[in-house]
Amino acid sequence: MNLARFYAGLAVVQTLAGIKVVLRLARTVRGERIEIIDAPLPGERVTVLVPVLNERGRLGPCLAGLSAQPSEVAEILVVDGGSNDGTQDLVSTFAARDDRVRLVDASPIPSGWNGKAHGLQVGLDRADPCSAWILTIDADVRPAPGLGRSLLSHVIRSEVAATSIATTQRLSGVAEGIVHPALLTTLVYRFGIPGQTTRRVAAVQANGQCALYQREPLARGGGFTIAWASVCEDVTIARALASNGYAVGFHESDGLASVEMYASWSDAWRNWTRSLPLRDQYAGRAGWLGLTEVALAQALPLPLLLMLWRSVPRPRFALTINGLLVLVRLGVLVGTARAYTWRPWTYWLSPLADLPVAVQLWRNALRRTHVWRGRTVVRGG
Repeated sequence: MNLARFYAGLAVVQTLAGIKVVLRLARTVRGERIEIIDAPLPGERVTVLVPVLNERGRLGPCLAGLSAQPSEVAEILVVDGGSNDGTQDLVSTFAARDDRVRLVDASPIPSGWNGKAHGLQVGLDRADPCSAWILTIDADVRPAPGLGRSLLSHVIRSEVAATSIATTQRLSGVAEGIVHPALLTTLVYRFGIPGQTTRRVAAVQANGQCALYQREPLARGGGFTIAWASVCEDVTIARALASNGYAVGFHESDGLASVEMYASWSDAWRNWTRSLPLRDQYAGRAGWLGLTEVALAQALPLPLLLMLWRSVPRPRFALTINGLLVLVRLGVLVGTARAYTWRPWTYWLSPLADLPVAVQLWRNALRRTHVWRGRTVVRGG
């Protein structure tokens, strides 16, 4: 009897979490996409910042795509944090072909700093004063030739301080095909479908892999230094802009940028779960509530459904609620399929990873000290 009451109580809480998730999905289902724009934007100047550290194996296609950008892209600053793998030589090769490409030395990285945030700030300080726009691109991004112009056109038209792209994902293989979609789904459950603009800090989404900023509001807020001790620097910068009253956007696009984030499933497990809880000085109670909704509405329904189905007697209310939540999860799985250039058959098994993913996110949300590429960052300093 006590067990039945426990399942019933848990189902009630799951119902509340599930309603919030479903309403969030319904509210964001008609999001705006960033379209490819061919029309020139005379007089506009964009500085591209590419922070790197030992990226020789991935940087080439990124620089090739950036060199194909039209005239709005005035300079491409590759900001190096102290590479020793020949990254600088690769940049020099591209600089010889395109005089917009320039190597900027950002070493040594100060102790305790998020290395990427430091590199971006150094790049911002070195950017041409005439550039009113700052585009950040990670080394593993494959930009389409129309990326810069299309992003710039969108930001000017929508009058936002910053916008970023939900880059199309390239999976490394069948093993990552299980883990990566489960991780990605936690964002959809917490924030909804990309395509929105907001001034609400709790609703901010961002992806620093490909983000365009208005330089003036970015610099006024302290630039990238605001994220010096953040483990999710892209979200921290966007939240800082929103907290200052600026609108920020996060959108899907028409194939403007793709990325292979991780080399394997274990790489994704170790490194994306470090930043994915999105814990920073702006997270507050909304951050904990979002992780709770992931646990209740995404992670628990499938194992509970399988367990309750074998119970005697079967708790009908709990079975019904968890069955409905599993259907919602499958619907989201269908929806997120477009986020990938290629989906192995294991993609459809990714709900099996939801529970361990939720546990890992909670572990990293509670952990203050994180290690990335041999550097220790203490969240919050």
